[in-house]
Amino acid sequence: MSEAVPSSAVPSGAVPSGDFPSRRAIASWCLYDWANSAYNTIITTFVFSVYFARGVVGDPVEGTARWSAAMTVAGVAIALLSPVLGAIADRAGRRKPWMALFTLVTVAFTAALWWVRPDPADAVFALACVVVATVAFELANVFYNATLPGLVPARLLGRVSGWGWGIGYFGGLACLVLALVGFVKAPAPLFGLFGMEWADWGPQANVRATALLAAVWYGLFALPYFLWVPDEPATGHGLLRAAREGVATLIATLRQARRYREVGRFLIASAFYRDGINTITAFGGLFAAGTFGMSFEEILVFAIALNVVAGAGAIGFAWMDDRAGAKPVILIALAGMTACGLPLLLATERLWFWIFALGLGLFFGPAQAAGRSMMARLAPPGMAGEMFGLYGLTGRFVGFFGPLLFGLATQAFASQRAGMATVLAFFAIGFGLMLAVREPAR
Repeated sequence: MSEAVPSSAVPSGAVPSGDFPSRRAIASWCLYDWANSAYNTIITTFVFSVYFARGVVGDPVEGTARWSAAMTVAGVAIALLSPVLGAIADRAGRRKPWMALFTLVTVAFTAALWWVRPDPADAVFALACVVVATVAFELANVFYNATLPGLVPARLLGRVSGWGWGIGYFGGLACLVLALVGFVKAPAPLFGLFGMEWADWGPQANVRATALLAAVWYGLFALPYFLWVPDEPATGHGLLRAAREGVATLIATLRQARRYREVGRFLIASAFYRDGINTITAFGGLFAAGTFGMSFEEILVFAIALNVVAGAGAIGFAWMDDRAGAKPVILIALAGMTACGLPLLLATERLWFWIFALGLGLFFGPAQAAGRSMMARLAPPGMAGEMFGLYGLTGRFVGFFGPLLFGLATQAFASQRAGMATVLAFFAIGFGLMLAVREPAR
């Protein structure tokens, strides 16, 4: 493969269809998905969220409701900040400094969760750290996703996006295995390397230490991105000027929404189905623990299996994305998730939970990866940051409804099944709206 084309030689930040960046750049870009998957798997889905509800709050239903409220607050903040920052980055040019800032914030506040004891008095501190880390995590992803159109030609957007999602799921798998074997089930920290028992580190130290694992994992594996993925050239605009022009451009884009009608249709459709996926990933561990009584060890084993099938689905459907288009992949994935989600809600035995939950997970990656490649194809030249910012805005504008409805339904019916049932409505709405979206010719 040839080396990456210098950004300055490529109009509007797009890679010409005949060119291809270096293998190292693509591998480093995909490795960032591997890196940030630790935050989703360990903190928001399978370990810390369950520890918060069971260990910190001490009541799975109340803990789920409080976690839901925190995710709602984070969603509102992300909705307000992501399009503005994306537009500013488009005007300033470079995206790596923004990614570095938000990556460091995520890592720092994730590590701070080590100090959350199994005590209701620590609940506010825990939620504050999670809100800040989640906002920074999602803002980093705005700039990360926006680099895709400038990294590979349009004909390979689906493939590379799918590789990234798939590698991300396998990164989550590797991190979960390490968390299970080296922390949760280990009799001593790092198999006795420090000559101490977990009890010497405080209550529930083996679970709390997984937050440190997630922080180190994210920071370490994110480094190749900053070393080897080419950045957009700086425009020479100062931050204040870039901010003024970026906000002005964003306002103009919103006022001229009719010019971007197809983008608007996709943003609205994807907002609904992404909210459904995000709600399941955010509350999947809580659902498994509260409804099926799974222990931390069982939840981690389930999470490992889920990441295997989700990663395989993302990589497997990546080829279909480039050949048939992102829209068919999204529609198939939504239909598959709905078909598995309905019987999952009715399951009473763990065997059926495993079968339908893994079936659901098979379609997570394809829907997410194809959504990213679709947005990259629809983004006008030179507006990738702004468009992915709006992608974040619409996702979060609708996105806080998912955790909110999940929490309200869980409380109203005193049942996590009722909360999970609200997710299927988002898949159905997203499917219906996606039918009206026209994908650009490849």
